[in-house]
Amino acid sequence: MRSSRRVLAQKTRMLSSLRLLLATATMVGAASVVAPAAITAQEPVAVKKPIDFITPHITDSYELEIPWFDRETFAKEICLGRHEANGECGPLWDPIHIGGLEINLSPTKHVFFMLLAATLVAVILIGAARVQARHQKTAGHTKGFAGGIEAMVLYLRNEVILPNVGPHGDAFVPFGLTLFFFILMLNLLGLIPYGATATGNIAVTATLAIITLVVVEVTGVLTQGVGYLNTIFYWNKDLPLYVRIPMFFVMSPVEVIGKLAKPFALAIRLFANMTAGHIVVLALIGLIFAFGASVASAAPFLMALGIMMLELFVALLQAYIFTLLSSVFIGLIREGGH
Repeated sequence: MRSSRRVLAQKTRMLSSLRLLLATATMVGAASVVAPAAITAQEPVAVKKPIDFITPHITDSYELEIPWFDRETFAKEICLGRHEANGECGPLWDPIHIGGLEINLSPTKHVFFMLLAATLVAVILIGAARVQARHQKTAGHTKGFAGGIEAMVLYLRNEVILPNVGPHGDAFVPFGLTLFFFILMLNLLGLIPYGATATGNIAVTATLAIITLVVVEVTGVLTQGVGYLNTIFYWNKDLPLYVRIPMFFVMSPVEVIGKLAKPFALAIRLFANMTAGHIVVLALIGLIFAFGASVASAAPFLMALGIMMLELFVALLQAYIFTLLSSVFIGLIREGGH
């Protein structure tokens, strides 16, 4: 009797254990089914990406910003190329392949502002020249805006270009004036709202420097003739032959590096000054929006205003320095130097 009771108690305990395991398994299965739905339901809504006010002003792209009545950006982007399948704006034309070299000739934002700068410079200078000629006939002197342009042109010609290029250097005056006014206009267009700093693009400043290098070296060939080779290959006839030969192999690469260092310095100086100044200004403007309508926003506002005034001076100064150094390099090569 006792043994039968003992067996019955054991069976009862086993049955209770099975019920507990079954209930646990059921709860785990239900949790595995319900949990993904709960997690999915609790996933946060995708946060909208913050609006970038700074990088579009200093970087190149295939999109052009224009004023637009938008409460968030106050701008609208116009695609200068073609719309791709992913919704992005891509190049207008396919790249040209010349051997292993790929050349992209599609218009970009900086290309647009370079064309705009060239157009504005041509209109302003040609218009000022016509007004100056008319004033000379009627009043005998130039006045107004045309008079200011004339004074600037005469200063650059008589005080910057000719003294550094050397005598009979009138042929280089148009080149120097073109460099100055084109760079100045690019710098000023980069300071206006919705503008772009093309001179903050190393490709633009490098191209201007390469053009200057070509003018300098062609001038050296035309003025020095065969003697131009002395600016590339070091051959000092005052040294003994046993010293002259090793110096030839040592100094000739230095001469070539010196030729390349001059345009490199032109490109880096203009690029670095324009990019750094704009980043500081735009960062301070970003702080104004970050502080909001508070007293603290007055500090970055005043600092941005002061640096913007400084940037106007830097825009003029960098155009002046680029023209001055280009004239100096032309003058050195005309005199038989390096």
